[in-house]
Amino acid sequence: MLIDFHTHSTASDGALTPAELLSRAQARDVKALAVTDHDTVSGCLEAMATSVADLKVVSGLELSCRWGGTTIHIVGLGVNPAQQGLTALLASLDRLREERAGRIAEKLDGLGMPGALAGARGLAGSGQICRPHFANWLVNEGYAKTAGVAFDKWLGNGKAADSKTQWPELATTVTAIRAAGGLPVLAHPLKYRFTRTKLRALCSDFGAAGGIAVEIVNGRQASSEIAELSRLAQEMDLAVSIGSDFHRDWPHGADLGVDTAVARGLPAVWEMLL
Repeated sequence: MLIDFHTHSTASDGALTPAELLSRAQARDVKALAVTDHDTVSGCLEAMATSVADLKVVSGLELSCRWGGTTIHIVGLGVNPAQQGLTALLASLDRLREERAGRIAEKLDGLGMPGALAGARGLAGSGQICRPHFANWLVNEGYAKTAGVAFDKWLGNGKAADSKTQWPELATTVTAIRAAGGLPVLAHPLKYRFTRTKLRALCSDFGAAGGIAVEIVNGRQASSEIAELSRLAQEMDLAVSIGSDFHRDWPHGADLGVDTAVARGLPAVWEMLL
């Protein structure tokens, strides 16, 4: 069975509307999908209001938080989007994103690239303004050949236009997801590039705070990495989740849908949700 519990729409930094995501998932015979946009439930709300035959839509979002000085992403699955505590947290995250966008634009302006804030907002439309919007604006204006180059040169961690944000603590974020009736999932654990010891420490704190699962598949995951993360989940007494982290079509990205057989024998979040 194909499912996908990590996807993005135009509500954040994805290329497809929630309805287009659902249509694509249906065409690929995906049986369950969560629209998990960055720090907003607007995408999942739109998806939940859209009826698609033979496709179960699970409410979700991807929250930014911090642990040990590093930005960490936690996917919340099965949340109540209208829960008061979650709504308050999202309002604070929206403010943080707007403030960060202003700082990034100021830095780009100082580097001789004026108009970035208006340009990025124009690309974001009614969705959350994210760093990829700045990257795409830089490409559109001819400052960078690709979004990847824009990150490597200006927007990536420690680069000239990078702006650190004091996201909420990991424990606060996990607690908020649980209070909203959701299952907290540690997103793309290997992308943080932690040592094995530090990754285990993260998982330990995540589990102690109420975390439920780790993603063992996130996009095009090598079989060796899936095996590594499966062992980690077992060692840390955590369930597993899977997703494509789909944003748009690109040569190195995965399409919608991951086969649940990859987690055979492991406790899985879809068994709790479906």
